[in-house]
Amino acid sequence: MPDLIKLDLVDLAMAVGLMAIAIGLSAWEKLGLEWNLAIATGRTILQLLVLGYVLDFIFALDNVWAVLAILAVILTITAIVSRNRISPKIPQVLPLVWGAILVSTALTVLYTIFLIIQPDRWYEPRYVIPLAGIILGNAMNAAAIAGERLVSTMNTQTLEIETHLSLGATPQQAVSQYRKEAIRAAFLPTLNQMMLVGMVAIPGITTGQLLAGIRPLDAVSYEILIIFMVAIANLLTTILVTKGLYRQFFNSADQLVR
Repeated sequence: MPDLIKLDLVDLAMAVGLMAIAIGLSAWEKLGLEWNLAIATGRTILQLLVLGYVLDFIFALDNVWAVLAILAVILTITAIVSRNRISPKIPQVLPLVWGAILVSTALTVLYTIFLIIQPDRWYEPRYVIPLAGIILGNAMNAAAIAGERLVSTMNTQTLEIETHLSLGATPQQAVSQYRKEAIRAAFLPTLNQMMLVGMVAIPGITTGQLLAGIRPLDAVSYEILIIFMVAIANLLTTILVTKGLYRQFFNSADQLVR
């Protein structure tokens, strides 16, 4: 396949023109989104350019500690975002989410690296960073949805939970149904994506690989791998997050703390 057609500054400026059109349409329709679109455009350019330079440096450095450092930074950011969406007021949510995402991402990526891809070096930046980055982004959303759903439900169902406790149920038994509902709610987008992938639109990873000149069948193979990685990581993340989160609502005497 032909080499990738690279985009220069003029091409990127023309790409910004698309957002200028979007801002113009918002003004024309009086949607009030002009300022938000302008800020989002600027942040997109800045953040992706910084990411590009950082990854270019790390790829050139080709050092295991540099790879782990950038992944630790991304992990911490995703954990903070998830914590803020769940509830910044509940104690120990940040380390809980951080640990859950770390475990699910590490297990999934290491399984993929050592048993499936098997590069010459396990920390190969071109494999570890993109794969881990995709898992972290998806795990962040899954953790936030599951945690937010569980916290919201427990705050509104205190009477029912206390009734279960008064009848002899353990905290785990009293919130079991709420945990399951939270996990299902968080995992449903992943399940829907798996059901429709390739039918409605070409997935983003496949599109990027096709633009880079990868053979379609090779691109699709990696898409299958990534989707399965996201699925198991999201499920494991939601299980760990909800399991640790519900315990924050009970004291050492197994009493519900409001």
